This record gives sequence, C-alpha cells and structure tokens, in this order.
Amino acid sequence: MSADLSRRTLLSRTAAVAGATVLASFTGNVLPAHAAARPAEAQVPGGTVTGRPSLNGWETEKSADDGGNIWTRPVPGTPLDGVQVRMGDIETVLVHVVQRFHYEVDPLRRDDVVGWRHPATIRNELAESNLASGTAVQIRPGFYPSGQRGGFFSNQLVIVRDILADLEGVVRWGGDDKWPDEALFYIDAPPEDGHLTRVADKLRTWAVTPGKGAGASADPFQRDRRRAAQRLARRQA
Repeated sequence: MSADLSRRTLLSRTAAVAGATVLASFTGNVLPAHAAARPAEAQVPGGTVTGRPSLNGWETEKSADDGGNIWTRPVPGTPLDGVQVRMGDIETVLVHVVQRFHYEVDPLRRDDVVGWRHPATIRNELAESNLASGTAVQIRPGFYPSGQRGGFFSNQLVIVRDILADLEGVVRWGGDDKWPDEALFYIDAPPEDGHLTRVADKLRTWAVTPGKGAGASADPFQRDRRRAAQRLARRQA
C-alpha cells in the first residue's frame, strides 16, 4: 500500500542520518545542524518579543522568520512547505503531531497546517493564543471550525488520542477544551518544563530508530495503547 511505502521510506531515511547534523525533508528543506541536538532558543531582538505570554505561559512574538524564536520548519514526509513554530523541543513535538496526523488520520495537503499567527489576529482568552507564541498548530482549521465538535470519525479520534498519549500529556487537543477547537494542538507545559524536554528527547531518538516514531507500525487500537490514551484523556478532561 502507498501509505506503508511512505512510512518505510521515512524510516529508512531518518535511520540513515542517525547521529548526523542535518535531517532532510521531503520538500527539499534542510534542518540546521543545531536542530538535531535540541537547539536552544534564539537571542531575540527587542522588537520581536511582546512581553506578553500566551495562555500556556510562553511569550508571544510579533513576527516569524525574523531573528526570534519562531521559524518556518520542515515537516518531513508531508507535502507541506513547512510550519512556523518555536524552535527546539516544541518544534520536535509539534512536527511529530503533524506527521502522525498525515500518516494515520488523514493525508495533508500543502496548505493544511497553520502555525504561528500574529498576536493581533487571535483571541487572547482562548487556547488559540498559543499560536502567537509558536507553541501550537491548527490542522485543517477550515474542516474543524472553532466552537464546533464532531469533526472526526470515531476511528480517527482513537488515533488522535494515541498521538497525545505518545506525547505523555505535553500536548493538549483543542477538542477537549470548554470552547472546542478540534483543529488545534498546543503545548500544555510551561517554559523550562523538564518533562517537555524528556518527551522531545524521546522523539528525537525515535526519529533515528527503525520501527519507532511517526510513520512506524505501532497499532493505536491495541488494548494497552488504548488504555493509556483513555487514562490521559481522563486526566486532561
């Protein structure tokens, strides 16, 4: 099947660069050397930061690809041109979310994912404010309108829950919020959170280990995985 070929291709390519300083995307973009080794946040010029946090505590920024912490990053194995997210651990985690969605929930098209948005364009009281700090993505926001539930089939929801369980609670799905946004996935950990770093390190190890990570063959419908996903869903409710 084409999906299986796609997954095997990703695994073989990522395994081939284990320990290397770059990872090539399928769109021709290349990660800089420091991105493979948990990059530190950039030193941000005063004109980029706002001094105001998003709902999850990370500082919002006025621009992307402009010397700050938020840059357009490739999403290997997808047709996306890239997604604007916060560099470092957050990039690792959110790119994993997008990859698994593409492989297992529904194939994405070129413009299906929104990352950073300017603070002036979002509602600060809602979880979408996390987009302004580069700590969230919206996947197909036109398909899953903010304020509405029921956009996913039941089997797709099982996979969404499994993705969240793999990330051990450092990502929250907007569909679980009081004001639902089923397109939204955002970091649910404050700055300097050690658990976020440990999860990101796990994903980086998976990315260079055959049979692990996004595109691997783990069965989200397997009993133990479903139980773990259900436990996390209850905790995040």
